[in-house]
Amino acid sequence: MARIMAGPPGELHVAGPPGKSRRVAAGPPGEPRRVAYLYLLPAFVIYAAFLLYPIGRAVQISLYDWDGLSLGTWAGLDNYLAIVADEGLRASFVHALVLMVFYAGVPLVIGLGLAAILNHAKVRGLGFFRTVVFLPQVIAMVVVAVAWRRVYAPDGSLNGLLGALGLDSLTRGWLGDYTFALPAVGVVGTWFETGLVTVLLLAGMSRIPLELYEAARLDGAGPLREFFAVTLPSVRGEIAVALTLTVIAALRTFDLVYVTTRGGPGESTSVPSYEVYHRAFGLGQVGSAAAIGVTLTVVIFVISFAINRFADRRTS
Repeated sequence: MARIMAGPPGELHVAGPPGKSRRVAAGPPGEPRRVAYLYLLPAFVIYAAFLLYPIGRAVQISLYDWDGLSLGTWAGLDNYLAIVADEGLRASFVHALVLMVFYAGVPLVIGLGLAAILNHAKVRGLGFFRTVVFLPQVIAMVVVAVAWRRVYAPDGSLNGLLGALGLDSLTRGWLGDYTFALPAVGVVGTWFETGLVTVLLLAGMSRIPLELYEAARLDGAGPLREFFAVTLPSVRGEIAVALTLTVIAALRTFDLVYVTTRGGPGESTSVPSYEVYHRAFGLGQVGSAAAIGVTLTVVIFVISFAINRFADRRTS
């Protein structure tokens, strides 16, 4: 009968016939690693087929001047240089950054306040309130856009409310006004994302030990000091997740702009995602549209990476 004898670290000796023994590698579970990679291979193949290959194909198309039908001609980096040189394209990226304030910044401030109040207050039906606040997330953005387009219409409910309050001078066609069209679209994003941010932060605050608040009160901290000394540092991870999700939503927004304004009036609400659609299917500039899409992907990756790096640094 074979006997197992200890050998050097990482090895076991299995004794066989007299004078003979076999060395057997004794590593952690999952060794050798090539076996683990084989288990990961099916998922990686699917990931590569549906994500990496389309991205690579988009990069390839962005290097050509192509209308989607005829034979394309090599353009090199001209499509990318046009993004910098074209004032309209530069403006679309600026508009996306403005929407980030409405999609991410304002919901974060509102969500922090709501979550902090609800976490401390003894509110009946808190679960129902969470459901109501989160409800916009389960409604298709196209439906949301159609509803808000009616709210903003010249004869819509917003102007009707302003007229009832005697503020007729403030009424206007909100989505047709060069000054207010982009903020009007941004307000819809604020309404849509606030519930998600609030629920995420509430989940994080509910895990904060009560002993931390008791220690802060013993040190004489008031509600505001408690918030900045205990609550805010404890939910940095949830803040990073909320910012990542809302920033990505702001940068890739398309359906809201398409349904409400079609990038107008003029180009005052045009954003990169809408420009990808407009150039590819409206103007037949598929190479330019691909370059905008690739650039937008890089911008989203860089901003998301920066948010998570900052959160990790502050947490460590």
